[in-house]
Amino acid sequence: MSGEYEDLKRRMDGAIAAFKHDLASLRTGRASSNLLDAIQVQAYGTAMPINQVANVSVPEPRMISVSVWDKSMVSAVDRAIREANLGFNPIVDGTTLRIPLPELNEQRRKELVKISHGYAENARVAVRHVRRDGMDFLKKAEKDGTISEDDQRKRSDQVQKLTDEMISTIDHLLSDKEAEIMQV
Repeated sequence: MSGEYEDLKRRMDGAIAAFKHDLASLRTGRASSNLLDAIQVQAYGTAMPINQVANVSVPEPRMISVSVWDKSMVSAVDRAIREANLGFNPIVDGTTLRIPLPELNEQRRKELVKISHGYAENARVAVRHVRRDGMDFLKKAEKDGTISEDDQRKRSDQVQKLTDEMISTIDHLLSDKEAEIMQV
């Protein structure tokens, strides 16, 4: 069972990692290089992540700087940022694009909180699906006679405890992100 338990833990950790990635993509009014991670640039006949054609940095709290390595790619990077619908308006300065981040208004902050709640619920559902798989495995093992009823109960309690820890982690990450979003 320890192998199955480790597999459940690994799968639940994967759900939390995906949740963290989703939260990192939300704009909080503070500049972060993660905000541009999802942007794909048409470069050399293929779509490439922005970090493979440019260096993304944060020189100031409300400014993202994108230093494009190949001068011929500046317009493609500019176009990709504008078409990503993130509300960014890059300023081209040679091979560097400066992206000032506007202040978030109250309505947009509330929308971002709603979006983050949706991400959290998706993560909770993913963790609960993993829990269900683990519980089904234990019930089947007991039915097959592989483990005793007492072992099944004990291991079910372990799976439930792990699930509760993961849900608690998700809730903690969500409350931290909410505070970050609502901070003016």
